[in-house]
Amino acid sequence: MRAESRPTFVFVHGGSSNARAWGPLQNELALLGHRSYAVDLPGHGDRADSPAAYYRQPQDAAELAAAPSPMDGVTLQDNVRHVVAAVRRLAEHGPVVLVGNSLGGLTVSAVANAVPDLLHRVVYLSALCFSDPAMLTEPWDVVDENLLDAAAARITVPSPPDAPDPAVARLNWRSAHADPELFAQLKTAIMADATDGQFRVLLDSMDPDENYSVLEPGVVVRADGWGRVPHTYVRLSEDRSITPAVQDYLIRKADELTPDNPFDVHTLDASHVGYFSRPQPFADLLTRLV
Repeated sequence: MRAESRPTFVFVHGGSSNARAWGPLQNELALLGHRSYAVDLPGHGDRADSPAAYYRQPQDAAELAAAPSPMDGVTLQDNVRHVVAAVRRLAEHGPVVLVGNSLGGLTVSAVANAVPDLLHRVVYLSALCFSDPAMLTEPWDVVDENLLDAAAARITVPSPPDAPDPAVARLNWRSAHADPELFAQLKTAIMADATDGQFRVLLDSMDPDENYSVLEPGVVVRADGWGRVPHTYVRLSEDRSITPAVQDYLIRKADELTPDNPFDVHTLDASHVGYFSRPQPFADLLTRLV
């Protein structure tokens, strides 16, 4: 395959994350001769004005709770415009494969609805994919035994009563460094297949804020948009944040929408963010897809 005909992998991070989380996987793909681009969604990453109180040691809890968020006012459409702009530029150089993890799957879905003709394939790495509007408002017919909800509750920073955007949640990931029990709980939920050192690096890379206003009807995949694009779901069998049962439910519901274009399903023995701690099997799988 000629280098210029190879696709570019475009990565969309999950909640409270950013482009840095994809670094190890991007390095592995480069060793295999593949281009990639990791997106910082609006309000995330190195150029976001995250609260200084989150990084300052020792932390001041009151200052951290009161600090404004770079996520205030960010919408799903802001995410979509940002990613589509990158995809358009990269599509000038060859096929584009759009890859999302976790909450990033919602942006991937909305982008695929918007510009299906610009995408060679979309890939969900244990990522959310909503295929029915009722999934936003009604209980799901699946037992969700995830470990992340309880762990996240322990690091949630209460919002002040006059918070400008109630949909923004602030999580103090760095507080786990000083609490061995909390550290172990978060690591089990997110990246149990990592060393403690690797998980410390991930914790320090995490953004404190996430905007859950993206949970709106625009994330629901459409047969006439997303449904025209080949799509792959990579099940992560050791995921304790989006459990295999939930992943299978998402796959089944999406296949009901597009039975003539079902998910191409693969399984890796990995945690929710296993691509950070063990990127090689992820890189091998992605390159086989193309």
